[in-house]
Amino acid sequence: MPGLSGVAKPMHLRFYYDIVCPYAYLASRRVEALAARTGAEIEWCPVLLGGLFRNHSTADVPAASYAQAKAMVGAADLIHEAKCVDAPFVSNPRHPQRSVTVMRLLTAAEGAERVALTHALYTAYWVDNLDINDPSVIGPLAEAHGIALDRAQEHAIKDALRVQTKDASDRGVFGVPTFEVDGKIWWGQDRMHLVEEALGGSPRYLPEGQAKPGSVIDFYHDFSSPYSYLAATQIERAAERIGAAVAFKPMLLGALFNAIGTPNVPIFTFGEARRAYAMRDLNDWASYWDVPFKFAPHFPMRTVTAGRVAIIKPETTADIYRMAWVDGVDLNDDDALAAALSASGHDGDALVAATQDPAVKAQLRANTEQAVAIGACGAPTMVVGGQLFWGNDRINRVLKAALAD
Repeated sequence: MPGLSGVAKPMHLRFYYDIVCPYAYLASRRVEALAARTGAEIEWCPVLLGGLFRNHSTADVPAASYAQAKAMVGAADLIHEAKCVDAPFVSNPRHPQRSVTVMRLLTAAEGAERVALTHALYTAYWVDNLDINDPSVIGPLAEAHGIALDRAQEHAIKDALRVQTKDASDRGVFGVPTFEVDGKIWWGQDRMHLVEEALGGSPRYLPEGQAKPGSVIDFYHDFSSPYSYLAATQIERAAERIGAAVAFKPMLLGALFNAIGTPNVPIFTFGEARRAYAMRDLNDWASYWDVPFKFAPHFPMRTVTAGRVAIIKPETTADIYRMAWVDGVDLNDDDALAAALSASGHDGDALVAATQDPAVKAQLRANTEQAVAIGACGAPTMVVGGQLFWGNDRINRVLKAALAD
């Protein structure tokens, strides 16, 4: 609200972070510029990532249970994201390190000193690969920013960090980086354009330019995935912006998960806070892309027949996604699928009957086997120029990879 002077009060942005998280490091290098563009005030909120995990009954090192394919995709994504945001990055061989001491030091620091020390500690961990539990390393860093190392042992500082972490958990924060504006949170440095919009900004999300001649984006997807739906509503339009083509490749996500050793319905393994956030995140993206969305009432879905239909007649792809994620059609029911296809202008009965063709069955299996072979760990998976990207939130990176130098 405007103050007595009539000048609007700057919006408030909370930035929750822990030095041990590489994506929070990437976010820390961009959040000040975001605030400057929107006129927002930043509150730097150090928290203990391990404390968040424990408060939400999550494993202390969630990545330790990742399937190899997911771990490899994540490692490559981190390096690519660092390059895209022009951040120096070297994977720390000691990772993950215990960050309690440095997070206490950041709690003790205030204002500009906290910000400067944050940047120094991120550089120590993610660029210089130093040991942040070595007093000979962190002592001089802290003292250079006006904080004595022994402050990390003060009971008041220990208590303050515990309180900050508990408060963040109570606000729904389950990981870092997390951003909060007016009580609403966004998790991940790949949601910063959504944060900027919430602060009144107009971020440019999709890159401009011309794709390399002959660029084709392979789009591996499954109708059972809500993020595949969101990406499918955009990928052709996004590719057309830069002059690239899209090759849709329906696959069976459950078979992929079985092949790489991932739970068949990953969202069921999430903690309560993350599961609630995922539901809202889907709606955030639907709003951002300006497409209708209603979580499928028949989830999880068996999509073998739907995938085969899309192989027989690719033009049905958008219609089938709409049926599942807007109209609530039960894709588990072949009769319901056929009726919905007919209502959308296709010969539903003939298409469903044709899904028994051995060649069609073989193609869906082949697409799934290809996805496994290239290292996919979920849907949507997009490949362009030999680079693999996972997720609706990587369409911007897919376009960038397709652009001519």
